[in-house]
Amino acid sequence: MLSKSDRGKAAAILIEAERTKKQGKQLSVTFPKIDIEDAYAIQQEVTKSKLKAGRKVIGHKIGLTSKAMQQSLGINEPDYGHLFDDMLVADGAKLPHENYCVPRIEVELAFVLGKPLKGPGIDLFDVLRATEYVVPSLEIIDARLVNPRKIFDTVADNGAAAGIVIGGQVMRPDDFDLRWAGAILYKNSEIEETGLAAGVLGHPALGIAWLANKLGPRGITLKPGHILLSGSFTRPVHAAKGDTIHADFGPLGGLAVQFV
Repeated sequence: MLSKSDRGKAAAILIEAERTKKQGKQLSVTFPKIDIEDAYAIQQEVTKSKLKAGRKVIGHKIGLTSKAMQQSLGINEPDYGHLFDDMLVADGAKLPHENYCVPRIEVELAFVLGKPLKGPGIDLFDVLRATEYVVPSLEIIDARLVNPRKIFDTVADNGAAAGIVIGGQVMRPDDFDLRWAGAILYKNSEIEETGLAAGVLGHPALGIAWLANKLGPRGITLKPGHILLSGSFTRPVHAAKGDTIHADFGPLGGLAVQFV
């Protein structure tokens, strides 16, 4: 467990790394006594700083939803981060590569709530009833700390959240078996990854249920209109300057971004 002072120093490292677009040293190395509660407290300190600067929380993201990723990090549950208003990216946008440290792209389904959700006790059906619509999305992730990173580094770094692209077909949660929502992820017209949303905890809505149950005891309610990224069902794809990333969701449409 870290002192309040050390948590503040750790938050400052992340804020500076995001400002300069230069990765900082791992917090798990600089502060070897860090634990998961410290990591979420540091994430919250960074969030407070962003809110003070005028940014607004528009939702949350869920990460590390696959068993393989959890096992590699020695954990048994996902993690989460905050989404801010300046993270929204238009479908087809051209993004300056220098605005990121090491950008990567993941394929996800985004849930937009019509009703509030607050845990504990939230299940898959509660999520489906509370959801206004589901839409294909790309998440831009960007690590503000160098490798090799531990779970504490990733959590403190807001789950590496850096951007969100929403596009394609808007659907009601009962219009389609969301487990079978799939996508082909291309980089410069070549297939890099494929996946099904069932790869997210067996059903993407279970990721949202986990989030509501995780945040509820912290006094946080998932609000109507908030965007909730349910977790990636592909491995992240690195994006270099000049790369075009395109996700084809089949009948659900597609979306793309280019790094310039």
